[in-house]
Amino acid sequence: MKNYGVLRTKGFFIALVLTLICALMGNFLGSQPYLSLIGALVISLILGMVFQVFKRPIETSKEGIGFISNKFLRLGIILLGFKLNLIDLASAGVKTILLAVVVVTGTVSMTYFIARKFGVEKELAILSASGTGICGAAAVMGISPQIKVAESQQARQRENEVLAVAVVAILGTVFTLIEIGIKPLLHLTPTQFGVMTGASLHEIAHAVAAGSSGGPISLDTAIITKLSRVLMLAPAALIIGGWYQKTSPLIAGQEKRHLPIPWFMAGFIIASVIGTFLPIGSATLALLVKAAYLFLGMAMAALGMSVNFRVILQRGKNVFLAAFISSVILLMFTIVVSKTFF
Repeated sequence: MKNYGVLRTKGFFIALVLTLICALMGNFLGSQPYLSLIGALVISLILGMVFQVFKRPIETSKEGIGFISNKFLRLGIILLGFKLNLIDLASAGVKTILLAVVVVTGTVSMTYFIARKFGVEKELAILSASGTGICGAAAVMGISPQIKVAESQQARQRENEVLAVAVVAILGTVFTLIEIGIKPLLHLTPTQFGVMTGASLHEIAHAVAAGSSGGPISLDTAIITKLSRVLMLAPAALIIGGWYQKTSPLIAGQEKRHLPIPWFMAGFIIASVIGTFLPIGSATLALLVKAAYLFLGMAMAALGMSVNFRVILQRGKNVFLAAFISSVILLMFTIVVSKTFF
């Protein structure tokens, strides 16, 4: 309960107000036509960075900001589980689920490999690979708690999180526009186009934007295909966390580490089961999903308030290039698969 003592401090209240403002503004701006490609979470992150101009309140609430970026993140991901309807995913068929497994496994591995070849540090390579392969910003923030670094490296790890989110946000937007632009050249059916967009794009917002350009069938297919990848977040967090600990040297003075169990991911799965099988109503489900994005937006804003984004801009070239190459290969793969099997 020691960590929760911060809830009674003035700094936590200031952090709560500041991050809530950013999240509400992010949700509003992210719903606007020309900003929907960027998404509410990334806008909240950017607003958090902008709020660094208020130096005294940010400095006073540093501990509260850290609490929100950690705990609210987990709560938001748990609530995001209500967005997953397991019956809809099952009805999409074995092909869609299998495609999600292949895309997530292949893209995460490929992006990590390329990034490391370009000299990107291990932790940043993992986060950018997860965001590219699974579901954008939510994947970056969901995988990050599984990467345990020394306390002296915490600030750098927050920079890694922001940089990985920025990479997938920019590339997701760029590839959304590319896929909409090349649609007439591909001669895909509405279902095939939906599969391609859902399997290749980074954020749910990107899949929705691109899928909707192909009509209702493309949109529905894009959402289901994308959510199939989102479902991979829980097992991916467990696997990546175990792999990271086995392949990373022990920190000096640290006892032998145990396999990290991402309990908040269990909450994510339980929430999806509840949302699928219990009669809680569509309005309630929609409210829970909105709450998920609000908490995630607050966590992203807190993250933006706590990092030096000038340093991030200096470190972004190689990881951006690695994720770009991986995204091009992923797009070509999904075009072939959608044409061949769907």
